[in-house]
Amino acid sequence: MAKKHKPRQNGNQTRRLDRRRTAPGAAPGTMVIDPQARPTEIRAMAYDGSKLHEQTIENMAEIADLRKAYRCLWIDVTGLGSESRLQELADVLDLHHLAMEDVINVHQRAKVDEFQDSLFVVARMTDSDPDHVSEQLSFFLIDGVLITFQERPGDCWEPIRNRLRIKRGRVFEAGVDYLLYALLDAAIDSYFPAMERISEQAEQIDEALSEHFSSEHLRSIHQLRQELLGLRRSLRPHREMLNELLRSEVTQIRDETKVHLRDAYDHVIQLTDSIDTYRELTSDLRDFYLSSINNSMNEVMKVLTIISTIFIPLSFIAGVYGMNFSQDSPWNMPELKWYLGYPFALVLMAAVAFGLVLFFRTRKWM
Repeated sequence: MAKKHKPRQNGNQTRRLDRRRTAPGAAPGTMVIDPQARPTEIRAMAYDGSKLHEQTIENMAEIADLRKAYRCLWIDVTGLGSESRLQELADVLDLHHLAMEDVINVHQRAKVDEFQDSLFVVARMTDSDPDHVSEQLSFFLIDGVLITFQERPGDCWEPIRNRLRIKRGRVFEAGVDYLLYALLDAAIDSYFPAMERISEQAEQIDEALSEHFSSEHLRSIHQLRQELLGLRRSLRPHREMLNELLRSEVTQIRDETKVHLRDAYDHVIQLTDSIDTYRELTSDLRDFYLSSINNSMNEVMKVLTIISTIFIPLSFIAGVYGMNFSQDSPWNMPELKWYLGYPFALVLMAAVAFGLVLFFRTRKWM
């Protein structure tokens, strides 16, 4: 079931391009902070199956004390705007400099990198806001410690924090590898509300198109296709990432946790299939809209063609009898001096028009 979460506290929700801030030729692992990034805040939740301690990290020396006192430690880093704090954290926990560069450059696709003493995982989280771009989540899993990085406050992990606070459930009793699974599963499940919203909008557009056509419908269909493309681009690499966690011999993840990772893998498959299905549906809706517009235009052109076809012989008759002939001309029309000549011309035009209408109806053109 999709997990509900509060909107991210972000004032700028416009679509952005994936831009790498590191200059070409820079040394590997160079950290270039985004000037618009939020200040770095570090929180810690330490637990060992019987007690829980939660605090804000101000001094990095506190991390070493928590590692000694508790079996499991979750360090939650929010905001990537303080280079000094990030570098200090990386030094204290011995985080690889190449992985830290990927943490700062938040255009990474979901992936897994295994280093000597740590496991580095990248995932992406989204919400149901159509104008919001997915947010990069970075994870470091080392002995008894899980470090998470996110760009800004507001995420889908509050239910997990609450389960830790009430000291109940497998997430409190198991190790940090299970906590990694729980956080990844929540990030993947964050795509379900977006898919539900897209499903409702697609059904509304389908019903609206059955009643009338509007250019607004075409814009809505195009917007849905763009959203589905963004979701597919963000979600699809998770399949490869989870598959690598399941199949590779990762020492930081136990076999019991891999059983739960398979469930997250199934969610990715389900979401990917839904995205592909709704992309096909929006393509069908777009084709239906365009074909219906063309059919309407063809109906209009058919009516105008029939009207023009009816009036062409009438114009010919009126043109013939409207010509000026000399009274002394040997080719003078006898109807010009006939008392019933004018009514005869009107009856002739009416008969021709009626005959054409009858012909069109018998051919089912009207």
